[in-house]
Order: sequence, then C-alpha cells, then structure tokens
Amino acid sequence: MENNKELLEATVKGLQEKIQSLQTDLNEKQKELEDVNKPEIEAWMFDEIHSLVEEGVEGFNFDNPDNYEFEFGMEYDGKVHVESVGLQAAYELTEQIVNNVCKLFKEADCPEEELEANSSFGND
Repeated sequence: MENNKELLEATVKGLQEKIQSLQTDLNEKQKELEDVNKPEIEAWMFDEIHSLVEEGVEGFNFDNPDNYEFEFGMEYDGKVHVESVGLQAAYELTEQIVNNVCKLFKEADCPEEELEANSSFGND
C-alpha cells in the first residue's frame, strides 16, 4: 500500500513537471505565432527608436501645470487633497514622440496606391 502511494506521488510529480514543461513550450510557440507576421527589427534600430522616444519624453514640459487636470477632495477634518491627476496634453506628448521616431524612417510607397495609379494612368 505504501509503495503504491509513493509510486502514485512520484507519477503525479512527474506529470506536473511534464505539464509545466509543455506549458512553457506552448507559451513559446504562441509567442512565435504572434510574431510570425511582424517585421523584424535589428538591435541597432530598436536602440535608436528607444533613444528617440526618450528624447521625445524628455523634451516634453512636465512642469507646466496647464498640462494637467486635478481633481480635489476634502477630508473629514477639512483638509483638501488631490484625488487624481490627469495628463491633458497626452496628444502633444504622443505627437512629439511620434515625430522623433518618424525622423528615423522614410515612408514607403503603398503597393495598392501604385496599382491604382498605374491602372488609372492608362484609362485616360
């Protein structure tokens, strides 16, 4: 009886390890599947984008109080406190970051636009 219990415990432990290993493999393959149609980016390009995003964030004026919306609350003892702070200039921050990143690339021609241009060119 004791041998049977030990055997079952060992089997359960072995199966749990196998499940964990299979789950890790599944997660890796799901990540590969998600990435299969993504364009590849080289490390230097990723570093360059990272630097440009940093520049965009660092160039934003976080000290300007007009960039924020404050919601105030009052404590029971009459003290006023800030309940939340919302960034109102998110668009400007995003625009600054996107403009910096766009400087790194040139815009490619869209194949659909080329096809439309070529097909309408001969129809005049």
